[in-house]
Amino acid sequence: MEVKMPIYEYKCSGCDHCFEKLHLSGDKNPGCPECSSQKTERLMSAGSVRAQGIPTGSGGFKPPPCKT
Repeated sequence: MEVKMPIYEYKCSGCDHCFEKLHLSGDKNPGCPECSSQKTERLMSAGSVRAQGIPTGSGGFKPPPCKT
């Protein structure tokens, strides 16, 4: 099973620097790496969506084979 770590984008209110940071649940917003300000906000990021299955030449999708 593949585990994906949550990486979020932040913007500093002090210097307008944008940065990415690994953020685990329960953690406070990270400080700015440029100016050390604690006034950072998490930005809305574009999501990543993957259709179920594998594309076929006809444009449709078929389910991947089950691993046993």
